[in-house]
Amino acid sequence: MEITADDLPALLENDNAVKLAGVDVDGMLRGKLVSKKKFLSIAKDGFGFCSVIFGWDMHDMTYMKELKVSNKENGYRDILAVPDLSSFRRIPWENNVPFFLVSFFDPETKEPVPACPRGLLKTQLDKFASKGQGAMAGAEYEFYQFKTPPTDGAQSTATYLKENPPQSLPSLTEGMFGYSLTRTVHNKDYFYDIFNTCQAFKCDIEGWHTESGPGVYEAALEFGEIKQMADRASLFKYVVKSVATKHGITPCFMAKPKQGLPGNSGHMHVSLVDENGKNLFYREEADPNPPYPDVAHLSDLGRYFLAGILEGLPDVMPMVAPTINSYKRLVENFWAPVTVSWGLEHRAASIRLIAPPTSKPGATRFEIRVPGADANPFYVLAAILALGWRGVEKKLDFPCPPLGKGEDVGGSSDMGIRLAKSLREANDRFTRAGSIARECFGDDFVDHYGGTRDHEIRLWDEAVTDW
Repeated sequence: MEITADDLPALLENDNAVKLAGVDVDGMLRGKLVSKKKFLSIAKDGFGFCSVIFGWDMHDMTYMKELKVSNKENGYRDILAVPDLSSFRRIPWENNVPFFLVSFFDPETKEPVPACPRGLLKTQLDKFASKGQGAMAGAEYEFYQFKTPPTDGAQSTATYLKENPPQSLPSLTEGMFGYSLTRTVHNKDYFYDIFNTCQAFKCDIEGWHTESGPGVYEAALEFGEIKQMADRASLFKYVVKSVATKHGITPCFMAKPKQGLPGNSGHMHVSLVDENGKNLFYREEADPNPPYPDVAHLSDLGRYFLAGILEGLPDVMPMVAPTINSYKRLVENFWAPVTVSWGLEHRAASIRLIAPPTSKPGATRFEIRVPGADANPFYVLAAILALGWRGVEKKLDFPCPPLGKGEDVGGSSDMGIRLAKSLREANDRFTRAGSIARECFGDDFVDHYGGTRDHEIRLWDEAVTDW
């Protein structure tokens, strides 16, 4: 149901407050509770929100290098936060308080703030909308879960967590057992609480199970329109963190929480549709002479889109692997993609093509397997759309052949270009003059986001670690 500002008084008749939140560059929700009176006064035209959320890192440390969006020179000025009324839902674990997401705009130009994740995605979607096309997506998240040990009363939980490193917390369950039906029984109240709360909060889970690893779960979120998918992917983490805390559980969406164990992936599935919802990646009649058998049922549009992702992927790595830790997951021999690679139903490749004859025509899509659970879903989906659009516009050819069945991704040159091995390497390529990232997103975004990654790299350089 479409909601307008005129609908709000009736919609919020029995409420006295509203919670609002926007998304920062790290994919974290930043928001506040406002009175109903305040909300009704700003629902249409927006309100001032301190730009410092784009001027500091996830620990509220201002960036070492002053960046354009928010800095000392502009006084960390307010930017314009405009509620998206279509994002309305109620927070079940907070007495059903109304909740809306906001997008951020420059107060003078009224253009989206370059770093605003929701704005960046919308800009890419508008390109396809101009052609009468829409985009669909699905998200899968793996994450570890740890339990806080019971205390004897002499030590509080907060004290325990302060005095012990996070990695020393015991796992929710022990051992490796993906798709276990019995391990979720041990924490069934939590397991079903997550599932049911996601449904109540409109970020429905389609599939929910244990994954291989101690205390690891995986959720496949319900497939849908890509803008809504990005919102729901972000809000899924909010649900998990909020529900877990009342069960004494600490969830972890780091890409690689434990050495020697699998990492946490954040795979994204993407397809294009026409105005009637028809899948545009499917080829009605199989190509009798395809460039590769893998794409016999993939449309020309789909081929160009795929080629665009493959050619541009190395240049947008900070958007899909945003942290130092991300590159601990993208290593050989852990079933994580490390090269520019693709293949029909190939789970070792960076891009898994899902198409007939192994799937239904309407389900033809690409699974982008490089992102980890730590990635910002808005940036990931914006990157996929931008690269795909570039491939379609330029009618690009495949930069590499598909991986053969049973062929590993390795790291050798004959298996495709090796993706960056570190955030430094990735960011240098992302920010270099003439990068595909600059071509797709413009200098303002690349300079700002690249600057935020430089900040993380510098902090890492200064850190004294256990290693």
